[in-house]
Amino acid sequence: MRITHQIVELTKLYPLAISRGISTGSKNLFVFASDGEHTGVGECAPGTGYDDILANIAIPQIESIAARISGLAVHEVYDIARSEGMDPTALAGLDTALWDLLAKQAGMPLYRLLGLSPKSVPTSVTIGINPPEVIRERVPEILTRTGGKSLKVKLGSPNGIESDKENLLAAKESSTPYNVKIRVDANGGWTVDQAKSMLVWLADQGVDYCEQPLPEGSEDGLPHLFEGRPMPIFVDESCRVSQDVVKVANCVDGVNLKLMKCGGITEALRIVATARAHGLKTMIGCMGESSVAIAAGAAIGSLFDYIDLDSQLNLNPDPAAGLDFVDGCVVPRNVPGHGAYLVN
Repeated sequence: MRITHQIVELTKLYPLAISRGISTGSKNLFVFASDGEHTGVGECAPGTGYDDILANIAIPQIESIAARISGLAVHEVYDIARSEGMDPTALAGLDTALWDLLAKQAGMPLYRLLGLSPKSVPTSVTIGINPPEVIRERVPEILTRTGGKSLKVKLGSPNGIESDKENLLAAKESSTPYNVKIRVDANGGWTVDQAKSMLVWLADQGVDYCEQPLPEGSEDGLPHLFEGRPMPIFVDESCRVSQDVVKVANCVDGVNLKLMKCGGITEALRIVATARAHGLKTMIGCMGESSVAIAAGAAIGSLFDYIDLDSQLNLNPDPAAGLDFVDGCVVPRNVPGHGAYLVN
């Protein structure tokens, strides 16, 4: 087993603004696991404001564990890395590369190796926090270019909930000709009182669900929102690994996992199993990822009620290929592995 890596700079087509900041691009680490005949590839996408993770944390951690994993099962590697405190984005890159390699060795698509179907629900496409006039201009372009069936609107603006309302109305108005569903992600940008008020208002606007209304660490406020809620509530940052599901199971309708947040496919499968055991809905999202990490998410896409795998659609250019987007769905190809690869 030989583990190598490569840093690639990604540039966004449109800057993505959320409650915590703005991202125009990122430096992502691509991890390669080779047995001499087959090579699996994974991706580490640290996210907005965490570029230093690559050189200072991710690369040293990956190099440290690389010499110790030959002959180990993917689950064993994951458990060792978690026990040693490996950064989850670095672990996601390694874990995905190992699963991709295993599927290629077996000569099977990754989804089939995992006993899954390639079928999935359409992904949401995202519009960030912007002035209403920018939203009105950008939403039609995004929906026309992608053929998206659902629009996720980022709220939690630092300018307050009145600004959020203006943005949501602008998104709703400009998307009306496309007959798409509207979802909302506040990225933890509200207080309990603001969230209670906004949930009622959003329900009146016909919004499907609200994701992460409260900041991570404020989970004690979720029961106040859950009781009598006018729409489903999902958590994202408040649920990073499977153990976190139990803590919020009685005060949310579902959980949103991200491979970069939980550390890869291995833990993603555990999160889904735990969520289903508690009767919760499931969602898979993404960070600033190329088609490599998105393909890994698409390989397990049939497990989810909702999908937000759209970051590759906002890259200029996407440095990777091998992923299909059909009728609003991110579709894994019927080839060994997850199907994606770096172009250069």
